[in-house]
Amino acid sequence: MAELTYKTAGESHGRAVTALVEGLPAGLGVDLDLINGELRRRQGGYGRGGRMKIEQDAVEVLSGVRRGVTIGSPLVMQIPNRDFRINDAPEINRPRPGHADFTGAIKWLTNDCRETLERASARETAARVAAGALAKCLLREFDVQVVGFVAELGPVKAQVGDDALADALVAERSRNEVYTPDANVADQMIDAIRQAKRDKDTLGGVVEVRAFGLPPGLGSCFSWQEKLDGRLMQALGSVQAFKGVEIGLGFECARRPGSQVHDALYFDAAQRTTANFGFVRKTNRAGGLEGGMTTGQPLVVRAAMKPIATLMQGMDSVNLKTLRPERSDYERSDVCAVPAASVVAENVVAFELARAWLDKFGGDTLREVRSAYDTFCEAVRGLAP
Repeated sequence: MAELTYKTAGESHGRAVTALVEGLPAGLGVDLDLINGELRRRQGGYGRGGRMKIEQDAVEVLSGVRRGVTIGSPLVMQIPNRDFRINDAPEINRPRPGHADFTGAIKWLTNDCRETLERASARETAARVAAGALAKCLLREFDVQVVGFVAELGPVKAQVGDDALADALVAERSRNEVYTPDANVADQMIDAIRQAKRDKDTLGGVVEVRAFGLPPGLGSCFSWQEKLDGRLMQALGSVQAFKGVEIGLGFECARRPGSQVHDALYFDAAQRTTANFGFVRKTNRAGGLEGGMTTGQPLVVRAAMKPIATLMQGMDSVNLKTLRPERSDYERSDVCAVPAASVVAENVVAFELARAWLDKFGGDTLREVRSAYDTFCEAVRGLAP
């Protein structure tokens, strides 16, 4: 069976953005309501700009599915752009600091930043969300849940318990426009966004993703390319405007002695679940990963998103045609996209987990994947009397 992979194509104001997914087993039900629901969540969140009022994202499956079920061949999903005007969009000669405008113009030997902007735009993440939501169709077959939410927005930090369950996190984050499970700070986050808009400025934040129901042993320590923590960091670090990724305690590990970093291991048959097989921890400082592999505890990963680089007030820049100093161009943009970024993070993590799942339990059909997983669980239970 081929490795689970995906590629995206499309420009911000092109005809569509597209995701090509390869490596899914045959026999998997494709839940379009789930996929389109995730796309709608990505379009939402307080602080979004006018573009989201134009687009009404929904996927059209072009290949790889028959009667709502995967057939094992490459699967293509397309999300049309209503704001299709790539050929008529004006040139941008004044790069916006913080974007790919300047670096792309120099790389591709042009003084028009438009072509770089069109592909570098976060509009591309619609395709990533579609691919991740498709991967969730696989994960939920094995009761794995992936939940993303806003942990920090600008100066405001949410308090979310380490023992919070997936369903509770989903319910709480759905009650406000900033997608945070902490209702006590939701209004403060909204006020911070409003103030940034008045200041003609932008805000970033921190998003967190937790995954529940993962068994020990996904990923590997035998080659660096297969380490799941590395794959997660790469996937999240490649999302537009993400500048940092941490797992579990993350950078806090460097500030503590080892006795306050590592998670002691116990066996308790009374706490046995399908995911942990009775091996439990009183803490989860590792964030569910040790040695590049899952531990059976919830996976916890966070990503820092910088403030959006398109500022209504502009920034000092240089006209690439005249080489004279000018203020940067303003391209319609958001004030804050951190809530939407939590949806993107959730789905790129889901895809990497599905890939790790199929690396471990892969087969040409969902039936074979399920059989491999059941055999693994039986073998783990047989390791000790």
